[in-house]
Amino acid sequence: MKLPELAFTATDWAAIPRTEHPGETGMAWWQSFAAGDLRVRMVEYSPGYLADHWCDRGHVLLVLEGEIVSELKDGRHVRLTAGMSYQVSDFGDAAHRSSTTTGAKLFIVD
Repeated sequence: MKLPELAFTATDWAAIPRTEHPGETGMAWWQSFAAGDLRVRMVEYSPGYLADHWCDRGHVLLVLEGEIVSELKDGRHVRLTAGMSYQVSDFGDAAHRSSTTTGAKLFIVD
């Protein structure tokens, strides 16, 4: 990841509005900060959330609360709980989508 030119920036997440993103089931709420090609997000998934798309964008994702299952298009399933993270690049064949039965809160940089 190459960070764009950016002055020191503190983010008050409580001041950033949430946007709704319906899943195939459930709902995701995003709070986003963007600078150039960099996007930093606080994301919450409702219980029963399943993403409505396969994502092939690279991420660094940290589970803050709850748990998710990251399903890879090749059939693998990876369960992540609070305190776990994953990293995936924009390159290769790592299309993935998230789901959760319990709900989750995530911090994502992409």
